[in-house]
This record gives sequence, C-alpha cells and structure tokens, in this order.
Amino acid sequence: MIPLYPFIRSVRRYLHPIPLGRRIHTAPHKEAYLQYLHGPSEGIAVLNLNRPAAKNALSITLLREFREAIKEARFIRQPRVLIIQSLVEGVFCAGADLKERATMSPDQVTEFLYNLRQAYRELETLPMPTIAAIDGAALGGGLEMALSCDLRVAGPRAKIGLPETRLAIIPGSITSAGGTQRLPRLIGSAKAKELIYTAAILNSKDAYNYGIVNHADEKSAYEKALSMAKLILPQGPIAVSMAKMAIDKGMAVDIDSGLEIEQAYYARVIPTQDRLEGLQAFREKRPPVYKGK
Repeated sequence: MIPLYPFIRSVRRYLHPIPLGRRIHTAPHKEAYLQYLHGPSEGIAVLNLNRPAAKNALSITLLREFREAIKEARFIRQPRVLIIQSLVEGVFCAGADLKERATMSPDQVTEFLYNLRQAYRELETLPMPTIAAIDGAALGGGLEMALSCDLRVAGPRAKIGLPETRLAIIPGSITSAGGTQRLPRLIGSAKAKELIYTAAILNSKDAYNYGIVNHADEKSAYEKALSMAKLILPQGPIAVSMAKMAIDKGMAVDIDSGLEIEQAYYARVIPTQDRLEGLQAFREKRPPVYKGK
C-alpha cells in the first residue's frame, strides 16, 4: 500500500510551489530553521518561523531552534544577507507564549528570559545585514525581534506595536527583549513614548510614517525584502559587515569616538582582496567579483 501522507505533501507542494530562486528545504518538525537560496539569490538565507498552532509565539522550542539557526548563520554557512520571515499566514510573531509561561517554575522563567535576551542580541550583532519581512502581526516580543534586525519591511497585513500597557505592564516585562530601548533608539524617544503610552497598533503605512519600517509594500513584505537583499549581494561583503559594525558601535558613543571607530573598521578593509578587486574592476570597467576575502 502506498503511504498517503507523502502523496498529499507532494500535491500541496504542487499547488503551492516554492517561489523562484528558493531552495526547497522543508523542516516540518522545526519551529525555526534556515533555508538557503540559490540561483540569482545565492548568498541569501531565510530564517523561517513556523509554529502555526500558536501564531509563532515564543516558546522554549522555538527560541532554542532560533538560536541554533542564528549560530549556524554566524559560524557555519555565513550568508551575505539574512531575511527573517513567517511561514504562518497573517502573523510574523505574536510575542511570548503565555500559556507555556504559566507552566514554568520561577527558575525556568528566569532562564527563558535570559535566553530570549541573548537570542535577540545574537541576531542584532550578526556580521551580515538582516531584514525582517513582516507579513502579519508583529506585537510585543514579535516587534522586538524585528527591531533587532537592521532593516524591516511591512506587508499589507502587518500589525505592528508594543501594546503591553494595555495589560498594565511595560514592553519587555514579558520578554525582557528590549522594546523600551530599541524603539526609542530607532525613531526617537517622543514617538516611542507616544506609541508605548497609547498601546497603539499600526498598519504598514503608519509604521513607515513613524520610521519603524524601511518600506511598506502593498503586495508582499517577503518579496520586497528579497529584492532589497539582492541589491546588497553585489556589494563587498566585508565592507558591508564593517559598515554595519561601525554604524552600530558609533551610534552608542559621541561623534569623536564614533569617528575613531569608523577609522578602525576602515583599517580592517584595507588589506582585503575584495578592496583590490573593487579597484581593479573599476579600472577595467567591469562588475567586481567579491569573494569575502
């Protein structure tokens, strides 16, 4: 007798084909996993969130697999750009899993919050550009995840906010994931205070107007994020990485210290083969071929 499930799965794949340029990499048992693109998108990785039963709420399992994926991107495969997207329709990440939280002991809660803070810092400090593709609700800890990325794109179904004051708590109370810290650094304290005080939930256009997202796409946040990633691919990967670190570290200090940080990271670009390739390609009037060396 022919097993029925593999047949059904193959039919579903036919009815919902993988977008062009995407590598088929199914991991139905995982709540978070990496997918590496190929063809014209070679060098781009996608971190998929896939916990449909709980709208990608942050569970112990999802968090562990999320950190494993971040570790792989940092130390093993090292893509040039990382996109985070949800495979669950209508949601990016719903924030903390309060049902699971209710079953934890105080020590387990403390450990979970520590791991969550670490996960978002690991995401934030990845050496390659990161883009959050928000094609649904990104609330509380879900928005904090997106704020830990370099860039954000919102689709037409996006709902974005830090609504914790509705529950008489503050952003970060449930997740300890930095909502009161990252949002003001992104859009300024006055705008952040307004959104947090009022528990506002924004659509994609309003999120763009506030400066929370880089783009509000009318069709698909993922497709827009992919097009942005493709614009980054041809650039020197070491230069992009050094620019990211110079910006992030420089924003935390005064201008004079920032200029010194910039100079230090520029010095790390000078001895690279990519820099010489860029000069040679410019002289020869051809596109450069960067190898990250």
